[in-house]
Amino acid sequence: MEIATALGCSVGFTFGGLVFVAYKLGLLYQLFHKTETQSPRHGGESVAEVLRAHGVKFVFTLVGGHISPILVACEKLGIRIVDTRHEATAVFAADAVARLSGTVGVAAVTAGPGLTNTVTAVKNAQMAESPLLLIGGAAGTLLQGRGALQDIDQMSLFKPLCKFCASVRSVREIVPTMRKALAIAQSGTPGPVFIEFPIDTLYPFHLVSKEFGVKNPPKGIMGKVVTWYLHNHLKNLFAGAWETRDVSPLPVHIPQATDDQVQKCIELVSRAKKPVILLGSQATLPPTPADDIRVALESLGIPCFLGGMSRGMLGRNSPLHIRQNRKHALKDADLVLLAGTVCDFRLSYGRVLNRRSKIIAVNRDKTQLLKNSDMFWKPNVTIQGDAGSFLLRLSKGLMGHKCSEDWPQRLKAGDITKEKANRGKADEKTDCHLNPLSVLHCVDELMADDSIIVADGGDFVGSAAYIMRPRGPLRWGLGFSVCSCCETPFLVWIIYGDGSLGYSVAEFDTFTRHKTPVIALVGNDACWSQISREQVPILGSNVACGLAFTDYHIVADGYGGKGTLIGREDEDKLDDIIKEAQKETREGRATLLNVLIGKTNFREGSISV
Repeated sequence: MEIATALGCSVGFTFGGLVFVAYKLGLLYQLFHKTETQSPRHGGESVAEVLRAHGVKFVFTLVGGHISPILVACEKLGIRIVDTRHEATAVFAADAVARLSGTVGVAAVTAGPGLTNTVTAVKNAQMAESPLLLIGGAAGTLLQGRGALQDIDQMSLFKPLCKFCASVRSVREIVPTMRKALAIAQSGTPGPVFIEFPIDTLYPFHLVSKEFGVKNPPKGIMGKVVTWYLHNHLKNLFAGAWETRDVSPLPVHIPQATDDQVQKCIELVSRAKKPVILLGSQATLPPTPADDIRVALESLGIPCFLGGMSRGMLGRNSPLHIRQNRKHALKDADLVLLAGTVCDFRLSYGRVLNRRSKIIAVNRDKTQLLKNSDMFWKPNVTIQGDAGSFLLRLSKGLMGHKCSEDWPQRLKAGDITKEKANRGKADEKTDCHLNPLSVLHCVDELMADDSIIVADGGDFVGSAAYIMRPRGPLRWGLGFSVCSCCETPFLVWIIYGDGSLGYSVAEFDTFTRHKTPVIALVGNDACWSQISREQVPILGSNVACGLAFTDYHIVADGYGGKGTLIGREDEDKLDDIIKEAQKETREGRATLLNVLIGKTNFREGSISV
């Protein structure tokens, strides 16, 4: 009896083992799903179909053979391919499209160094909470880890940066993997996702099969095993590849405040005499349109400080938008609403908040919601939910109630006084060249109403952030000029420092080829001034901070754009130069204004709070 039982168990385990092996080798799947060896279709077509079904209109890329089928298929389906001169630029641009359009931004780059070049931009998207899909090429499924061209462990590199990472192992996996990734990118706290596509999942069967052929297989049983294994792997790779599959978007989960939480906040705000709202980038996320949020804020009548992508939310000259003296306003406030704003270094880790103030914090991310609350500040109400939707519900619940006008008028008066003082500094003559503040004020006054401001730099950009006023919602970005290819008819002003320009000046070739309406304003002081301001007085040396007054305008000319050098002798003509630059750019020619600037007696921090 015991022997029979043992034999039965042995047979059961053996059978189970065989079934498992058959499953892993795809033999069971192949019994019910056909491998169409004569089909000319390829995996890139499946990628393109999913992207089109999800409303993706642009794919940013730097081309590589690993991903060519995806790019060609996308182009055929009407998805615009925007090719850049660096992979990081492609991801930055996709990030920007995500923020401006409300859809997932998509970048596709080749294997190995193509992907490693994107790391900074992907990390930026993670920290900015941007829904972004990074598509990466990879070595063939059987060649990974065997020294194939550009073969590295890409998954380990991106797992700490992305909400979801997947490596496609067969053509039939492409559609479900893409749908899952795109939903995850937009759900909860948005962020980047990464899908790795081995090259043999993207090309047609007849081409891949040539790579699987063994010219001189080992003799004997081992040769037959190897040949069978390769043949089976190839069949499994394409089994069921072209069966009809649902490519429509999966549901996206967005956390929301509960009715009780909203009601508690309504009661707190209704009793406040000096409330303040700090609006962060997260408030601009879908599903709530930016214009609806603007209407809600105006209905509440509460003074607002706008940060990140929320700059411009209230337009150029709103009486509710306070730009200066934030530190003092927060000390006086009896209620502070952190709507997608995080208590990090920008709020001195929460130390600028008055401990007597009632504090409402709304954020999709629990970690960001409570950041540093164990040290320097304590919220009265914490809501893990969407800030934009919350503001609409708060405004609706407070219909008929409005903040006393005395409070925002008092803050606005302080704004005007501070900005007059800063404007006075713009009238001062520098030792040489032009006063950067004067240049920025001039641009702000003449900049067209349909402009987007892109900021990429340190010292010069720090000044621009407190002088230049975005004309409307979603009109302020950091380092995302190429995205303007997708946002016509907007005119894009890139505010560069001469240090930061060096990272991406080659993209003037991209602007020219894609007829991007870009004006680059370069504050050229021949120095990494933001670093030098601290390094020289503290350490007594300007080592590694000095640059040259480089002819960046000639570089722009070389890439097909229009470059202009502006010095002190052009001060009286600055208005005309700016107007002409806007005119030429609208006609399809990217423009670079290389402005030689001098040193001023203030730093970014002196006008930041």
